[in-house]
Amino acid sequence: MDDAGETSQPPLTIRISRAASGGGADAWPAVAEEPVSPTARLMDSFYIVVTMGLGSPLDLPVFRAGIETQLARYPRFRSIQVTKDGKPRWVRAPALNLDDHIIVVPSRPDMVSSSDPDRAVEDYVASLSTAPMDRSRPLWEFHFLDFPTSDAMSTAVFRVHHSLGDGMSLLTILMASTRSAADPSRLPAMPAPPARSGDIYARPRPPRTAGVLALIAWLWSFVVLAWHTVVDVTLFVATIAFVRDPHTLFKRDNGGGDGELPRRKRFVNRSLSLGDVKFLKEALNCAKKMVDRKKSSLEVVFTHMLGEVIIKTFGVKAAGVIFRRMISHTTISFSNMIGPAEQVEFYGHQVVSIAPSVYGPPDALTVHYQSYSNTIKVILAVDEEQFPDHGQLLDDFTESLRIIKDGL
Repeated sequence: MDDAGETSQPPLTIRISRAASGGGADAWPAVAEEPVSPTARLMDSFYIVVTMGLGSPLDLPVFRAGIETQLARYPRFRSIQVTKDGKPRWVRAPALNLDDHIIVVPSRPDMVSSSDPDRAVEDYVASLSTAPMDRSRPLWEFHFLDFPTSDAMSTAVFRVHHSLGDGMSLLTILMASTRSAADPSRLPAMPAPPARSGDIYARPRPPRTAGVLALIAWLWSFVVLAWHTVVDVTLFVATIAFVRDPHTLFKRDNGGGDGELPRRKRFVNRSLSLGDVKFLKEALNCAKKMVDRKKSSLEVVFTHMLGEVIIKTFGVKAAGVIFRRMISHTTISFSNMIGPAEQVEFYGHQVVSIAPSVYGPPDALTVHYQSYSNTIKVILAVDEEQFPDHGQLLDDFTESLRIIKDGL
């Protein structure tokens, strides 16, 4: 473990990883190689941060043993990216030094006795958004803050490069390492998957006995599908080319163009009742309308094909420019992920909260929703310069939800 020495400065400090030397390939005997996918190459500057509140003080030997026997066995978690013949590749190593990936933040007296330990954790996680990772090692880390906050006895922060996987796949790996808090011998229960089969845009043909009108309605559904697809793909291409959201308080002032130095992100969250959110969704019927509209379009299929054509024709660099241009022309990015339906234990520590987020995209504001047991976390990744009053933004969000619920 790398334990930084104590400092008299109030802000928490973190270990800055050493710069890569010699390209990293010689220090890692290659036992397997595979090319880095185009999507992973597009995510070169993106990182995922998952903050987990733990229900007990840190038991480092137990946590370390769990990481070593479970998480570290996944190929991506023992691999680095090296450039070979001008192309990045994953190179795997037969051994992994966990001391390079476990950072225990020393608990200074001012942290433990602080009137706002939540802010101390928040400051530390925010500092990760401008701290580089050592690319001569696998791009993941666990940071541990072993002092109590308002809702946890200790905190674990998992930072990982986005090229190792998307948020859902990485969260699935984390959840595969957990166990039910009620019965540690089994995996945690997950919410039931949606009851459907086949493609979401499938249009089953009605039986002949349904009549002519049913057949006409079935044929018309394909016309609507085609029209929605044309509209959505056209809007997608226009957004890349020239259409951009009008400037508002939520939009980054300079658009986050290429070549700009990374700006510090702050990650804040609030817990909401999952029951209240479901009640509002059903009462307003807004979610169903949005889902039905998305099902009535092949935009995802066509944009995926378009992305592959661009990468194969113009290369990853050109695709990266287009990708960042698309994000910078919009205002807010949203993401939602489904978590366990019950309380879980993570390497012998009960998890009281899960708050994933991301930094690297040029957005000034990114919103994540994460369900866990009977709660749902709203997590904001905010540009500190753009949103100095980010706490008020979250309070307004929560108050708006309460006003809507009381009015129904």
